[in-house]
Amino acid sequence: MSAFADVGSLRPQQIWDGILGRTVHGDRVSFSLLELDAGAVVPEHAHANEQVGLLLEGSVTFTIGDETREVRPGATWCIRADVPHSVVVGPEGALIVEVFSPVRDDWGAIASEEPRPGRWP
Repeated sequence: MSAFADVGSLRPQQIWDGILGRTVHGDRVSFSLLELDAGAVVPEHAHANEQVGLLLEGSVTFTIGDETREVRPGATWCIRADVPHSVVVGPEGALIVEVFSPVRDDWGAIASEEPRPGRWP
């Protein structure tokens, strides 16, 4: 397996309804490019993985613990392990890069689609 890959060669997964992810898994981290459809909702949930992210395009409203904020391109966030969080995607959709540690082993149960070009680059 090569250490390199183009985003379009990664097998997309439908992580949530309206949320498509392309992920590279290392030994200790998962790195994801997430394409979020306009108006998509990620219901409140929590997981043992720490999660940090960067919004590249669009807008989302995050609730992390008891804090809610609309974020725009350039915004970052840090979600500690086991902290409840949810997302509502803005009207133009969004493109997010996120890193999870430890690896998102639970995503292994989600079906992968055939590689195809994404919204980015």
